[in-house]
Amino acid sequence: MIPTWLLVLSNTFVALGAICAIVVAWDTFRYPQQMWIMNIVWPVVALFGTGITVWGYFRYGRPGARSVAHHASKADTPFPIMVAKSSSHCGAGCTLGDIVAEWLAFAFPVIAVWLGWQTLFADKMFAVWILDFIFAFIIGIAFQYFTIAPMRGLGPRDGIIAALKADTLSLASWQVGMYGFMAFAKFYLFGTLLGVTLEVNSTAFWFMMQIAMICGFISSYPVNWWLLRVGIKEPM
Repeated sequence: MIPTWLLVLSNTFVALGAICAIVVAWDTFRYPQQMWIMNIVWPVVALFGTGITVWGYFRYGRPGARSVAHHASKADTPFPIMVAKSSSHCGAGCTLGDIVAEWLAFAFPVIAVWLGWQTLFADKMFAVWILDFIFAFIIGIAFQYFTIAPMRGLGPRDGIIAALKADTLSLASWQVGMYGFMAFAKFYLFGTLLGVTLEVNSTAFWFMMQIAMICGFISSYPVNWWLLRVGIKEPM
């Protein structure tokens, strides 16, 4: 069984993530962002970023609300913060995609079978990772499209191409960090040290996912730094 202390820690951080997401979502409802997609990005990122995301939102997100008279300009935002916002923007799509994919595969295990479980992969997790990436990619590119197309005045075709250029590498680097930690958690922390299975329907799984998303943020940060520097992505 999962130790009591770990269950308590998991419950605490998953609940904290939910509370932080509600706080940010309520504030974006009252003060909508100039870029509407950020009304979704900030609360989703708060699910795993918890307190630091709430701080980041009120320090660098709320000033970008449409109703704030003297909102901060991009020139007032330090470049490292722009990179963090860009990484978080990508991460929000990944997070939503992973949540949908994990629960879908849990509810319908046959999907994992279709993706190679029991044939290509002995462990279900690797097949689900394919589903994770598919959903994360679709949602992530959609998020980027609704950011970059309006900012550059692009039509659907050019907007999708620009979104693919801007987010494919960023999204892949995020998933690498996330996958890496989840493999470490499943096979070593839980499988070897604790001798238990890490299941999707446990708060311990989602606590590990919170940490995994932070790892994804870290692994995608240098990529987003470069993408912004060369002008492939738009600063936010």
